[in-house]
Formats: sequence, C-alpha cells, structure tokens
Amino acid sequence: MNELVQRLSSGEHPVEASLRPEKTATALKESIDRGYVHIKFMNTSGGTDLGVRLDPEASNLQEADFEHQTGRVHLVGNLTLNYVKVRCIADIRPLAKLFSGKIEGFVA
Repeated sequence: MNELVQRLSSGEHPVEASLRPEKTATALKESIDRGYVHIKFMNTSGGTDLGVRLDPEASNLQEADFEHQTGRVHLVGNLTLNYVKVRCIADIRPLAKLFSGKIEGFVA
C-alpha cells in the first residue's frame, strides 16, 4: 500500500476544512451543499489537501448550526489517493481550526 495512504489510514489525524476565499461557516455550508469539500490533513509535510465528493447518506449534518457557527459535521466521502481508492471520514466544527479525520482503504 502507498506510504501516504498507509499513514493516513492509521488512527485519527488533525484536519481542517480547506475553504476559499474565507474560512467561514457559510463557506463550509456552501461546499457541503455542492457535495464536494476539501479536507486538509495537517500532520503531513506541508499538509495534504484532499477533494472529497460527499456521500450524503453516510455524512451527518444534524449536529451543526451554521447560522450560529456551532456544533459539528460528520463528513464522509470517497476519493482516489495516490491510485488507491479510499474513504475519507472527517468530523469538523464550523469554525474550528483543527478537528479529527481519517481515511480508510477499500478492500478490492
């Protein structure tokens, strides 16, 4: 298995939602509404920014209050990382700098 995939697959890691032009709860909500969010794993050299197409059935937004910028979102989606199909799971608070995330490798 690829070294980066193996590293990110072992345990949870600090992550943040990579939002542009500003890191706001509104920008996070807009990304979620589009079904595509960039998640940055912070503990790699320079950080690893992954574009994640969200799985709406596996993701959970019920605990988030975007208007008051509280709570958290549980984001789940699939992507290919270094030619390996993986699932990204991230728990993010709308205004938190860092929260937790991990990836899981798929069994072919």
